[in-house]
Parts: sequence; C-alpha cells; structure tokens
Amino acid sequence: MELRYMGFDQKQNTRTYKFDGVANGQPTVHFAVAADLALFLANRIGIQEGPTLCAHKLSSAAEPGAAGSLELTNDDLRAHASARSMAEARKAEARRMGPRRRPPVPPPAG
Repeated sequence: MELRYMGFDQKQNTRTYKFDGVANGQPTVHFAVAADLALFLANRIGIQEGPTLCAHKLSSAAEPGAAGSLELTNDDLRAHASARSMAEARKAEARRMGPRRRPPVPPPAG
C-alpha cells in the first residue's frame, strides 16, 4: 500500500496528520495520526518531521485500518531523537577518524 500525505488539521496543541492509503484495484483508505506538538519541542524534533514520523508509524502498524486513528507518542518521538543522535555520533566519529591516506609513493629511480 502506498501512503499519500494529505495535510493536517490542528486543534489547540494537537495536530492530526491525514494520509490516504492507495493500493492497485482497492478503494482508497483514509488514515489519521494525532500528535501533541509539545512532544516535538520536548524531544527537540522539528515540526516538519511530523509527516515522515507519522508515515513510519502507519507503515510499521500491523493493520493501521483496524486500529482507526493512531497517535504519535512520546516513546515514538524519543526513539526517533535517539536514533538521530546515534547517527550524528557515527558521522562525527567518521569525520574524526578522517580518510585513510596512503603514504606517498617514492619517485622511480633513474
């Protein structure tokens, strides 16, 4: 099933991201994932990452249609922030190690 982001609705501090699920020959299925915006701030995650996080949540759900509306929880956001921190640490370590340079080749004699 292919997920298409269709926008969001916001009431107070809760943003509900809307998605359509499209599969060949099947009717379109509508999904909604709610997220408390305070959790984004608390976990230092940009609000622009919301649709991607919700799409991952829908993709990983066993049967998103059966669950009705899903919610992006603090655990979801904390896991994302942790994974992002680990990736940044790996990049920093790779930069610190620097590229492996070969010793200069001496010019041929003669």
